[in-house]
Amino acid sequence: MKKLVALLLSVLMIMSFAACTADSGKTTDELEKITLCLDWTPNTNHTGFYVAQQQGYYEEAGIELTIVQPAENSATTMCATNQAQFAIDAQDTLAANFVIDEPLEVTAVAALLNHNTSGIMSRKGEGLDRPKGMENKVYATWDSPIELAMLQHLVEKDGGDWSKVEENLIPNTITDEANALKEKQTDSVWVFYGWGGINAELNNVDVDFFDFASYDSVFDYYTPILISNNKYLEENPETAKAFLEATAKGYQYAIDNPKEAAQMLIEGDTTGALADSEDLVVASQEWISEQYIADGDKWGYIEADRWNGFYNWLWENELIEKEIPKDFGFTNDYLS
Repeated sequence: MKKLVALLLSVLMIMSFAACTADSGKTTDELEKITLCLDWTPNTNHTGFYVAQQQGYYEEAGIELTIVQPAENSATTMCATNQAQFAIDAQDTLAANFVIDEPLEVTAVAALLNHNTSGIMSRKGEGLDRPKGMENKVYATWDSPIELAMLQHLVEKDGGDWSKVEENLIPNTITDEANALKEKQTDSVWVFYGWGGINAELNNVDVDFFDFASYDSVFDYYTPILISNNKYLEENPETAKAFLEATAKGYQYAIDNPKEAAQMLIEGDTTGALADSEDLVVASQEWISEQYIADGDKWGYIEADRWNGFYNWLWENELIEKEIPKDFGFTNDYLS
């Protein structure tokens, strides 16, 4: 009887291992190795990757994924040099790469969020619930030409005087936007609502917020985005498609199961950055899960008109050195 039980257990173990690799037809050692470089420490923009990893979607696709964090501003460089086959960036910051003489060889292959969810957050009731309200108030800036040009455009479009904003700029060294507003370190700051705004709500900091896209649709550009190495895409198109299909499943799971997905993000975070932030991660996940696809048809799809429109605006306002060709820098070809 003992021998029979042992035999049955052995058979079950073999069957279990086979089930784990059956879909890909590969053993663990044969899985295609892919490295993803994040743009920042793990957060709810990235949840779909962690879900797909923990749910076994990548393994089913024949892929072993390693997630790494970048040194400052190095994610795109890591991707261009194939240290990471995929990385996270944003359409606005990627623009500078596309206008240099020898652009880094990367292409956007998916949008993590369907819309730009960033905007200006301020203390509630101080008149900064619209762009014109930024006049005579302190704004914490990264001093980026694109950032400041966008704000100037919005303030002036709203009937404001940009010079009254420009004379009240301070350097942005803020890590906790809600606390910075509460302690009056600044009057306004650029945030992504899914993290900064939700954090303010949780900490009972009453805030006003206006998002850029509501005041001008040209600013409904794609941020954040998933990019890939051009040569990798050319040489491994089927693996790239399998990676994106598994990733899309991860994001769909997060849409359908935000609380469970939040726990997977926390458990998958090897940096420890989220260890004491469970309430924020869960609340952020519940909000942002509705933004991954939002009113789109499917996760990841990049609309050419929106992509081209933002880059045209940069060119027309002399914020880039040369015009970015139509439909340049992105593709939907690797989405299922």
